[in-house]
Amino acid sequence: MELRHLRYFRVVAEELNLTRAARRLHMAQPPLTRQINNLEEELGVRLFVRSPRGLAFTPAGQFFHEHTLQILDKLEATVAATRRLARSKRQLFGVGFVPSVFYGQLPRLVRELRQKDDVELTLAELTTVQQIQALKAGRIDMGFGRLRIDDEEVEQEVLFEEPMMVALPAGHPLDGKTPSLSELAEFPLIIYPAKPRPSLADMMLGLFRRRGLKVRVSQEANELQTALGLVVSGLGITLVPEQVSQLTRRGIVYSYLADTNITCPILCSRRKGEAPTEVMLAANAILDILVENRRSGRYP
Repeated sequence: MELRHLRYFRVVAEELNLTRAARRLHMAQPPLTRQINNLEEELGVRLFVRSPRGLAFTPAGQFFHEHTLQILDKLEATVAATRRLARSKRQLFGVGFVPSVFYGQLPRLVRELRQKDDVELTLAELTTVQQIQALKAGRIDMGFGRLRIDDEEVEQEVLFEEPMMVALPAGHPLDGKTPSLSELAEFPLIIYPAKPRPSLADMMLGLFRRRGLKVRVSQEANELQTALGLVVSGLGITLVPEQVSQLTRRGIVYSYLADTNITCPILCSRRKGEAPTEVMLAANAILDILVENRRSGRYP
């Protein structure tokens, strides 16, 4: 399947008439008909129902139309952004992050980099595993995650260890207490993200397993916000890094754990062995200040 097939399909889908679509595409109708037939053969489904009055979508055709529109819109936006970047001579710098690090220092790093006239900053919400893959593929230049991953092409720097807290529904029996893990193990646990694994979910389960504690997982969520919503709904409790507690939400309370040694790292991942660009040097300098602020307790 080629890109032109999707573009032909989009025009035909908009017109629902092969003659008008061919006119818009500045081509004869028979070649356009062959292209649509070839697309249907490759997919193995009928996209249109033909009649003397024109075309109508099949259910598969409607589904394909909705999703190819997203692909083509994204492609056109990417092409336009690429041309703008080339004209502006700005340096592209990609940052990947897990959601739980965005309640602390990362927004300030983003703000300061965006203020630089020679930087075009892109952000991508990715798990730590996905960040490693994106770094190796060159899609991002720096990643912020929680999981230690051994990869010969990527280096990981521990910025600091962050205390873990438990998120509870308001009025929970442990509300207002400083519970131990054995006390938490008595209640259903919500873990996140469910996939891809390994992830913070495995780190969470490992905390209990290493202490010989069995937990009942009541629900797996793909997003942090979803997990917190499930806590509010009373489906269970979950563990979160300290900075997530900056997120105030009705019906949820956060408590520190009795064991203050239970922490979760914030890791900065970069490609190994590369000479740092000017943008990377600037990002590292900003990061050094933010980490020192965090360690000295000047803000969460």
